[in-house]
Amino acid sequence: MNTENKEIDFDKYETVIGLEVHAQLLTNTKAYCADPYTYGAEPNTQISPISLGHPGTLPKHNKQVIVNAIKMGLACESNIASHQYYARKNYFYADLPKGYQITQDKTPICTGGYIEIKTKDGQSKKIGLTRIHMEEDAGKSMHDQDVYDSLIDLNRAGVPLIEIVSEPEIKTGEEAYQYLSEVRKLVRYLDICDGNMEEGSLRCDANISVMLKGAKEFGTKVEVKNMNSMRNVQRAIDFEVKRQITAIENGETLYMETRNFDAMKGITLTMRSKEGASDYRYFPEPDLPPLHITPQFIEGVKEQMPELPKTLYIKFTENLGLSEYDAQIITENKDMAAYFEAILKHTSNTKAAANWLMVNIKGYLNDQAIHINDFVLQPAKIAEIIALIDGNKISNSAASQRLFPAMIEDHHKSALQIAEALNLLQESNEDELQKWINDALAKFPEKVLDYKAGKHNLLGLFMGEVMKASKGKADPKFATQLLKETLEK
Repeated sequence: MNTENKEIDFDKYETVIGLEVHAQLLTNTKAYCADPYTYGAEPNTQISPISLGHPGTLPKHNKQVIVNAIKMGLACESNIASHQYYARKNYFYADLPKGYQITQDKTPICTGGYIEIKTKDGQSKKIGLTRIHMEEDAGKSMHDQDVYDSLIDLNRAGVPLIEIVSEPEIKTGEEAYQYLSEVRKLVRYLDICDGNMEEGSLRCDANISVMLKGAKEFGTKVEVKNMNSMRNVQRAIDFEVKRQITAIENGETLYMETRNFDAMKGITLTMRSKEGASDYRYFPEPDLPPLHITPQFIEGVKEQMPELPKTLYIKFTENLGLSEYDAQIITENKDMAAYFEAILKHTSNTKAAANWLMVNIKGYLNDQAIHINDFVLQPAKIAEIIALIDGNKISNSAASQRLFPAMIEDHHKSALQIAEALNLLQESNEDELQKWINDALAKFPEKVLDYKAGKHNLLGLFMGEVMKASKGKADPKFATQLLKETLEK
């Protein structure tokens, strides 16, 4: 049957997506040996007989890996397993020097829990987690360094990972994007991973299937790999969903397989048939003793944890009165949220603090391509600017356009000192203001008569003249009041 021109009803299908996210943990050494790891180091310089799997070498526990995994579990409200053992996952890739990976199979360190996202319509949705487990990374095969051969860099072999496995509860590429954003935000808040997908420290595989709405059984699951950004994860899912539905509608058979995402073409391509658990021949790791985690140890980890974005969001909206939008933007970044809270130690004007952070400071950081931790102005300096504006000593525009840049250039002086030096302080002296008002009204005698006849929208014209005559130094609030009084005499 020719179906090339057949119109397909994509809406009659339901998408089922589960994500497997690998987060490379920030530790001083690798998962089971003392090798350091630095991204971008010369190939094959951060290795040892242990990470290379030489005969007679033995792995050992890395306590910080366990602590980091528990932090993620607690942040996701997962259950932490008290008794665990490691497993060997056997497969033979050129970049896996031991021929197996030390991981967790039957006893993951964390089970259950959830990641909460905001859907496209602004609703909250909890995506359940199946498990979080600890494992080690493989090395890296490079296919573009040599014309004839693939090269292997084993620096990454043995680097600690946690794998965060979601339940198949994600329905769209957009939801997958939001889920990944929340995962990245959490690992960064916890300081357990830098979350950089471009460098491979956060990686995501998507398991995707489609089925008719209302069906009881899932469709054939296809795994998609090699997506190096959150946007590409969304693109790959969106393409794969359409590909699968189109194949079904055209009478084709879908196979359980692993596909690669080509970001340039925006398509997925077959890599290999999908392995099952039996292919990996899991068995308990004989060289690492079982792990016992006590309630006291978990409590100790809890004490190390910072306030999480969800807690800060509630605090900023419910306690400080920020809008949901403002709170969402500020809590996107842990260091930005910390800077905001530091400003509030010196001012009670929360809205002004939020505005200065999101508009002026963030704009400057983006222009300079620097992080908030490299910003030269201390939070107290921003509070000084806010105090000058709140005290009607300087206008908001003068503060933004002239005072703020000048303070960045000379951050050792106070806001008041620089405002005085730049002659930015507003004039509140009644005699001086009255002189500017009289001069402004004298320029437009006919307009004055029109105003008194009821055309009160002319007030803006007169105020513009006052501000021009004062070179922006007139206190707008006081000047407006005085202007009205003069016009109504």
